Amino acid sequence: MGERHVDVAIIGSGSAGLYALGKVKPAGKSFILINGGEPGTTCARVGCMPSKAMIQVAEDFHRRGVMSRFGIEGMEHLTIDQEEAMEYVQHMRDNFVDRVLSNSTDNMSDEVFIEGYAQFVEPNLLEIDNGQKIRADKIVIATGSSPVVPEQWQQFGDRILTTDNFFEQEQLPSSVGVIGLGVIGLELGQSLVRMGVDVTGFDMANTIGGISDPDVVKVAIDILGKEIPMHLGAAVEIKEADDGKLQITSGDTQVTVDSVLLSIGRKPNLDSLNLEAAEISLDGNDMPIYNENTMQVGDSHIFLAGDVNGDRPLLHEAGHDGRVAGYNATQETPVAFKRNTLLNIAFSDPNICQVGLRYDQLDQETAVIGEIPLAPVGRAMIMAKNKGLIRVYADKESGKLLGAEMISVKGENLAHLLAWSIQQEMTVGEMLQMPFYHPVIEEALQAALYDLYSKIDKKNDTPVTELVKM
Repeated sequence: MGERHVDVAIIGSGSAGLYALGKVKPAGKSFILINGGEPGTTCARVGCMPSKAMIQVAEDFHRRGVMSRFGIEGMEHLTIDQEEAMEYVQHMRDNFVDRVLSNSTDNMSDEVFIEGYAQFVEPNLLEIDNGQKIRADKIVIATGSSPVVPEQWQQFGDRILTTDNFFEQEQLPSSVGVIGLGVIGLELGQSLVRMGVDVTGFDMANTIGGISDPDVVKVAIDILGKEIPMHLGAAVEIKEADDGKLQITSGDTQVTVDSVLLSIGRKPNLDSLNLEAAEISLDGNDMPIYNENTMQVGDSHIFLAGDVNGDRPLLHEAGHDGRVAGYNATQETPVAFKRNTLLNIAFSDPNICQVGLRYDQLDQETAVIGEIPLAPVGRAMIMAKNKGLIRVYADKESGKLLGAEMISVKGENLAHLLAWSIQQEMTVGEMLQMPFYHPVIEEALQAALYDLYSKIDKKNDTPVTELVKM
């Protein structure tokens, strides 16, 4: 086959690649979108969406435990059909994937959407495994990432579950060891427990959910540890048990399980690209060195977007990266764009959230902390969800909000309010001048802000803290 020439080649039709395409097409540039593996985004196929469908099923069934408090009887007769529940999750997953495809690659001709794996032959020349060669002036790498499975554990085959195969399960195992209690491990581990699976959790770290605030960590482990026995701070080993199951050893703990859910991180999909031929600079981990504000690799014609950069493996960040990379791939000189305020949410129950600066990133000499436990919060009490802790951080002198970590019901909503406020560089005093409805969970945030306000130097220039003078 001869070479084809285009202005922009995008490798990967996941979220970042599609967002990049959304900026390349309106610019009137010729393009090629290349995708190896299953089409459809990680979020729709194996990530955000099927996990939330399963979380909803599990939470609704688990909710039966508090119904008697409200005078609702007969909850003890409710049962869950795991096979039907997983069929529902798969149906929802397929629906979300179909929606992505029907609004993107399904409407593209074979001339512009090529299914196959690409690798560099020269800095501007790509070869696809079907023999096609594409020469492109600009190239966006958006190949995503894959779950990490240590080589010594690959021998256990399909008894090792990752997000790549978890949502294909028609029947759930009787017992599961969750290794890695970050966002994915907590979300799916708690859902499995609530759907009747015997779950034990393990993590080499002494924290869970990616949080660093020691007070929030303590509360989170106390709450979620009542559902998932957790063994933290020790390395984990897996071996074949005598009965054909898997034996997990961590420190002095030994557990035998049917399957292991592995959630110890994701690896950028770069190995098959033959990056040596791209003639770009790599760091010590063989990652392309790029500018996070332009997505440009060095001063080259190549841009990096989404999970493949190993920075912020989240859909909204992939969208940001894709927009920046796609736009700059159409420009003579790349434009630098600000990054959004960092926002991480684990959809455990309660939610675990981190916004802006983490506790371990604070300057302890200049930062102050406000907090509120969820126990006395009226709306949370009514919902029978009044467990948790909200901690908010600010600069003592200026009063500007810096960040927050929390475990809280509706934390996903509180985290957004805080992220928007931090990005607008609001002070604690300005936040307290915002309207707070009653009774809402946001009143818990208001209480934490009052606590924080008492510790900062910068006060509102008004005789009443909550009011703005005309």
